[in-house]
Amino acid sequence: MGKRVYEFAKEQNVTSKQVITQLEKMNKPVKNHMAVLDEESVKQLDRVFNPEKYRSADKQEKPAATKPAETKSAESKPADAKPAAKQEAPKARPQASGGQSNQAGNRGGNRFGNNRNDNRNKKRGGKFKGKPAKAAVPLEADPNSKTSQRKAARLAQESEMGNVIKYDDVLSVSDLAAKMDKKPNEIIMKLMGLGVMATINQTLDDETIELLATEFGYEVEKEVLIDETDFEEVEIDFSEYELVERPAVVTIMGHVDHGKTTLLDSIRNTKVVAGEAGGITQHIGAYQVEVNDKKITFLDTPGHAAFTTMRARGAEVTDIAIIVVAADDGVMPQTEEAISHAKAANVPIIVAVNKMDKEGANPDRVKQELTEFGLVPEEWGGETIFVPISALKDEGIDELLEMILLVSEVEEYKSTPKMPARGSVIEAKLDKGRGPVATLLVQHGTLRIGDSIVVGSTFGRVRAMVNDIGRRVKEVGPSTPIEITGLNDVPQAGDQFIVFEDEKKARAIGEKRYQRYLESQRRESAKVSLDDLFSRIQEGEVKDLNVIIKADVQGSAEALAGSLRKIDVAGVKINIVHQGVGAITEGDVILASAANAIIIGFNVRPDGNARSMAEQEHVEMRLHRIIYNAIDEIESAMKGMLDPEFVEEITGQVEVRDVFKVSKVGTIAGCYVTEGKISRDAGVRIIRNGIVVYEGKLDTLRRFKDDVKEVATGYECGIKVEKFDDIKVEDVIEAFIMKEVERK
Repeated sequence: MGKRVYEFAKEQNVTSKQVITQLEKMNKPVKNHMAVLDEESVKQLDRVFNPEKYRSADKQEKPAATKPAETKSAESKPADAKPAAKQEAPKARPQASGGQSNQAGNRGGNRFGNNRNDNRNKKRGGKFKGKPAKAAVPLEADPNSKTSQRKAARLAQESEMGNVIKYDDVLSVSDLAAKMDKKPNEIIMKLMGLGVMATINQTLDDETIELLATEFGYEVEKEVLIDETDFEEVEIDFSEYELVERPAVVTIMGHVDHGKTTLLDSIRNTKVVAGEAGGITQHIGAYQVEVNDKKITFLDTPGHAAFTTMRARGAEVTDIAIIVVAADDGVMPQTEEAISHAKAANVPIIVAVNKMDKEGANPDRVKQELTEFGLVPEEWGGETIFVPISALKDEGIDELLEMILLVSEVEEYKSTPKMPARGSVIEAKLDKGRGPVATLLVQHGTLRIGDSIVVGSTFGRVRAMVNDIGRRVKEVGPSTPIEITGLNDVPQAGDQFIVFEDEKKARAIGEKRYQRYLESQRRESAKVSLDDLFSRIQEGEVKDLNVIIKADVQGSAEALAGSLRKIDVAGVKINIVHQGVGAITEGDVILASAANAIIIGFNVRPDGNARSMAEQEHVEMRLHRIIYNAIDEIESAMKGMLDPEFVEEITGQVEVRDVFKVSKVGTIAGCYVTEGKISRDAGVRIIRNGIVVYEGKLDTLRRFKDDVKEVATGYECGIKVEKFDDIKVEDVIEAFIMKEVERK
């Protein structure tokens, strides 16, 4: 069996693209880098890429073939040389004669100038005799000198530019006269001759301007002004820039619990899964790894059905899509969605068949199921790359990375770092200490600290940039994920961004886009209210369930809102009053009370004032860390099937005032109970700036040196949290118990 294209390229230390190009020149085109080469093609390619092997054979043939040619060339040389010498001789004569005539002319000019200066010197007493003769030399400059040529080119350019009238919008009679250096009366007279009566301030149409310009010997160029407010619609002209190779952006897609984050974790050699609730990725993570001195950017999109919006956004910025399918589970609904998004984005697809180490693994069944979606393996005559892997045991990872580099090499992804940065927002959130924080993917150009940037309907100046491993950087190039601060508000996930050189211009465009966004929101809300009024008249009694959504990041809030809108229950309609990011505040409770709404918090907590106000106003708050639990709860409540056997009861809040690190024990928090009480058997949450960073159990609860069962309000205590040592001062530890209640 012959070799594949990429195998031959690897042996010859060349790119697969070079081999494919050479095969096209040999009239043996192939579809892609996975095509199989026959022995004859391998020999021909080997001769092209390894000419040293065949030099010895070529040297024996060369002497016999070159001798006649050498004799012919030797015979032809004397004959050819003589006419050339004869032809060159006459060329030198006109130059010499021309030079003599110029010298004679110059001598004549100098003689004339000297006589005139001598007469002047005689009148003045002869004090400056001979000096003015130097000024007479540049009267006649050499036309062949570089200075004269530059001057002539400049004059020609000025005359050419002077005959062109440029304008952008409209021109009045006086404006046109000023551009042509004419009097307005002349323009008006010409217009009268054309049968047009016009005043000095009257505007002219394009046809009349062109006609008048032609009459006076001018050309017209109308400049089309681009509205930079809609910079998403402006196509980039890369002809002005030199394109260089950039890292490929790879999106990992697939169903829940098929091993996407574990795969990325094994690639990055870190533990991303440990920070995710239930081992499920809750929002997009963007990471960059280096393989064989080449970088690859990975986007880890969540696999649950609720995150369809986020996955679609990830597919818009990706170059290669990796569909992860579990060998023991097969194709699932989210797998189908991932394939649809990848095909809609028109990007190459690589299938990673994961969990090959399990007993029930059946990769052939996965291949058979995927053929129904047009993904046919190469060994079955298709073009889709299938790579069997085991993310837990790090098996097949190197082969998968090699396939990614191979596809990116063939596709030749290029961009330029020499233009103002442009790209997309991967994620955005509101941080209590840093303000609005946005995770961006730079797609073109270079982003630097201090750049004036417009992101969606927000704007600002880049104050700090942190890469995917938490290091501060000063600038980043294409295909690089970066987290920035310095925006005036939280942008929407999926927004486009662009850098402007002028800060005032960026601010003006950002404010204009924000006003446009507010107007569109008002129009939409007005339209919805009218539609609701008409539907109520038609349907009679329609109950509305008003909801306020608060989440830790913008993408999660969008996905949760989209999933709630899809819930279809007869007679009940979900109305999302407000959605935002950050902790639940008093303002959210006031809005919920006025709108008779419930508050759904996803991975966020209310502060003390908001909680007490919610109790006073009887506003219900539902707090969740896994999104489909929130969806199931709302759907069950709408259907009247809500059956809470256990409810969470907050027993107390503790403030961390000091932290002690003890060897072989871990981190001990010195705490003060501010509200309620904390029990030894209670569950705890670590809350930092309104965001839940950990949820688990207590390891030890002590007062002084004694273990205690509970500590009440106003007392100090020492707390050790089980399997968590990243406790900081000013963290809040919330204690809760699961209380069984009767069904209502």
